Amino acid sequence: MTLIDSAVLFGTFFLLLALGLPIVFAIGIASLVSIATSFALHDAALIVSQRMLSGLDSFTLLAIAFFILAGALMNRGGIAIRLIDLARLIVGRLPGSLAHCNVVANMLFGAISGSAVASCAAVGSVMTPLQRREGYDPGYAAAVNIASSPAGLLIPPSSTFIVYSLVSGGTSIAALFLAGYLPGLMMGLGLMLVAGIIAKRRGYSADVAERQPILPTLLHALPSVLLMVIVIGGIVAGVFTATEASAIAVIYTLILTMAIYRTITFRALPAIVLEAAMTTAIVLPLISVSGAMSWAMSLESIPQQISAALLSLSDNPLVILLLINLILLAIGMFMDITPALLIFTPIFLPIVTQFGMDPVHFGVLMAFNLCIGICTPPVGSALFVGSSIAGVSIGRVGVPLLPMFVVLFAMLMAITYLPQISLFLPNLLLGD
Repeated sequence: MTLIDSAVLFGTFFLLLALGLPIVFAIGIASLVSIATSFALHDAALIVSQRMLSGLDSFTLLAIAFFILAGALMNRGGIAIRLIDLARLIVGRLPGSLAHCNVVANMLFGAISGSAVASCAAVGSVMTPLQRREGYDPGYAAAVNIASSPAGLLIPPSSTFIVYSLVSGGTSIAALFLAGYLPGLMMGLGLMLVAGIIAKRRGYSADVAERQPILPTLLHALPSVLLMVIVIGGIVAGVFTATEASAIAVIYTLILTMAIYRTITFRALPAIVLEAAMTTAIVLPLISVSGAMSWAMSLESIPQQISAALLSLSDNPLVILLLINLILLAIGMFMDITPALLIFTPIFLPIVTQFGMDPVHFGVLMAFNLCIGICTPPVGSALFVGSSIAGVSIGRVGVPLLPMFVVLFAMLMAITYLPQISLFLPNLLLGD
C-alpha cells in the first residue's frame, strides 16, 4: 500500500467539504470511494452500510443521547443564572471579577450541560451585558466568554470523552472522566490569570456593587452542582455505568427543574426533547459513518502509512507528539470536536501507543487540543456564537483572544509532556 490510498480517502473527503457538502455525507462518500478502489461498487456500498449499522451497535451510545437531553433541560431550566450567582460569590472580590465569573460559570455550566456552544450562549447572554455595563471592552468580554466556554467539556460528565472511549476501542470512561478534572481546572485557572492581568492593566474593578448573599446563593446552586457529584461519584464507585448515569442525570434534572426550581412545565417538555433529539441526530450519524471510514482506513493500512510518514521525519517521541499536536490544532480550525475525534483517533492512537503513551492520557490531549479549535476561525462554533451574543465582529475579538491562546498552548504542552497531570486522579482513585 502507498500514500495514494490516503490521498484518495482524505482527498475526496476534503474536496467534498470544500464544495460545501455536510460533513456526515463527506465522510460517507469518501469512505465509499476509498473502499470501491478495492471492491466492486455494489460490494463497497454494502460494506459501507454494514459498517454504518455496526458503528451504532453500542449500548454506550445511549449515554450521549441522555447527557444531551440533560444538558438541554439544564439550559432551558435557568441553571445558568444560579451558577453565575455562585461564580460571582466565589470570585466577586477579585479585580475584573466579572471576567473571572464568566470563566467559572462556563466551567460549571459546561460541565453540567456538556456543550461548549450552549455554555457560551447561556453564560454569555447574561455576563456580556453585565461586563459592558461595568465599562468592560465588548471585544474583551466576548473573548473571555469564548475562550472559557470549552473548559466544561474537560470536566465530567463529558460526551467528548464518551465518543473518544467508543472510537478508541473501549478506553475506560471512568478513567477519562477523572483524567479531565485537572486539565479542565488548569484551563479555567490559566484563563483567569490572563483575564486578571488584563483587568488590572485596564482598571476593571471588583464586582462589589451586587455582592451575592452567601447562604441563599449556595442553596440555589447546590442542587445543580450536586448532579456532577452523583454522576461521577456513581461511575467511579462502580454503582452504575456511564449509560445508567446519563439516565439518572435526566431524571435528576427533570426533578430539579420541574419540582424544585419549577422553571420547566410539562407543556415545555416536548420542545426540549425535540431540541435534544435534533442535537443527537447530528452526533449519531457522524458516529455511524465514522465506522465506515475507520474500516476503510484499516483496509488500506492508512494509520500505518501515516505512522511511517511521521516516523520518517523523526523517531523522537517528543517531536512526534509536537507534530500530532500541531496537526490537531490545524484540524480544529476547520472541524468540530466530534468528527475530529472520530476520524483522527484511529490514526494517531496507534502511533502514540507505540511509544507507551496511555490511551487515557492521549484522550485528554486530544480533547484539550480540539477544545482550542472551537474558539478559532474560520469555523469555530464558540467564536461565532460568542461574537454574535456580544454584538462585535470576529476581528475585534481576535486581539484579546491572542494572549489566551498563548496560555492555552502552553498548558497543552504541559498536558502533553507531563502525563501525571491527566493520570494522577485515575491512578489514585482507580488504581490503574
